[in-house]
Formats: sequence, C-alpha cells, structure tokens
Amino acid sequence: MGVRTTKQRTAVVEVLQDRDNFLSARQIHRELGDRGFSVGLTTVYRTLQSLVDADAADVLHTEAGEAVYRLCSDEHHHHLLCTACGATVEIGGGPVERWAAELAEAHGYLMTGHSAEIFGLCARCRRSAEAGSA
Repeated sequence: MGVRTTKQRTAVVEVLQDRDNFLSARQIHRELGDRGFSVGLTTVYRTLQSLVDADAADVLHTEAGEAVYRLCSDEHHHHLLCTACGATVEIGGGPVERWAAELAEAHGYLMTGHSAEIFGLCARCRRSAEAGSA
C-alpha cells in the first residue's frame, strides 16, 4: 500500500478490509479495542492519514463534518454514501469528470483535481424511513 508496515497499521487495515462502509477514526479505534489491540487514537489518525497520502484509502467528510475512511480501489471513483447506515457504493465519474473539466475551462481554471460525493439514503434505509412515516 505504499506505507511502512507496523503491527498497528496492519490492525487498522484489517478493520478497514473487514468493512465495506466508511468508518471514523473513533469507530476504528473502538473496533481495535474490541479485537484486543491496544492502539492509541492518535496512532489510528496518523495511520489513516498515511493511507490517504499513499492513495490506499479514501477520506470523506460527512454532512456533519466528520472525516470517515475506507480502503479504495485503484481507479478514480466517487461514492454514494447512506447517511443513515453508512452503506457505500463506489461509482465511476463519467459525466461528472466531463462536467468538472468543462466548468473549470469555462472559468479559465486548469483543473488539478475534484471531489464529488453523493449523500442520501440507501434503498433499505429509505424503505425503513418511508414505513416509519406512514
């Protein structure tokens, strides 16, 4: 993954590998404790940042501003993220890529990167919310 391997980093990566959704550093720290690993929260944050810097993990900021992390695929992508349960789907950029490049060019910018994440309710949470309001 492009980062030095330590017992703590391996433990953080294993938690991320076992989950398909984005997790906060605190959630990962709690899971490590549940698994019997004694890793400080600061170490979890540093490990996550090193994974992001090595392009081995994605980081998103939720609508509440919390940073959440997930191991990522090798190709450029975006995410659909359920705000209720945290379920995540990687999606290709397609039209978003063209739109961002065209918009940057129209305003005289040289695009060096972009981020596009879609937040909402997954089908299961949407059904649950609709059943609760009926």
